[in-house]
Amino acid sequence: MRPSPAFTGDQLANALCALGVNFVRGGKYTDEHLVTQPSRLITALAQSGEARLRLSLIPLFLEHPEYAENVRPVAKRLAPPARLNLLCYYSAAVWLAKKSAEGPTLPDHFSQELKLTPGDDPEENLRALATRQQELSETFVNWLATYHHAEQVWRKGQAFKGS
Repeated sequence: MRPSPAFTGDQLANALCALGVNFVRGGKYTDEHLVTQPSRLITALAQSGEARLRLSLIPLFLEHPEYAENVRPVAKRLAPPARLNLLCYYSAAVWLAKKSAEGPTLPDHFSQELKLTPGDDPEENLRALATRQQELSETFVNWLATYHHAEQVWRKGQAFKGS
């Protein structure tokens, strides 16, 4: 994979803010490279050293379901840790969207690769994904709570935009 230019946390937060993703605080955005190039933004977030920015992939896909078309090509270019982040957070966005009647429709690109067999219950699919992410990342993080946290913060941002 070709190394991507390192973006600061502020640049990433500002790009998210400019795209209407109210997950992390951002200020004034001046560089359009991240806003106009979804693949670049997805790559930078997946590779970020900050957990809050990696987690912002979930609300990014919920807010911009059209970015789903960029996920597979980006995933192919990422190194294993960033790739795992992207696969799992994108998959979490898929199941979180299915839980909500007004949520976007996101195609399930990675269940097979993650060796998951999704059923009809999105919450059960999220639990299975959380267990699988724990196994693959070899961590004891409560991934299910992490996914729900991202969804809750995104929904609060949605409510804020609507008022």
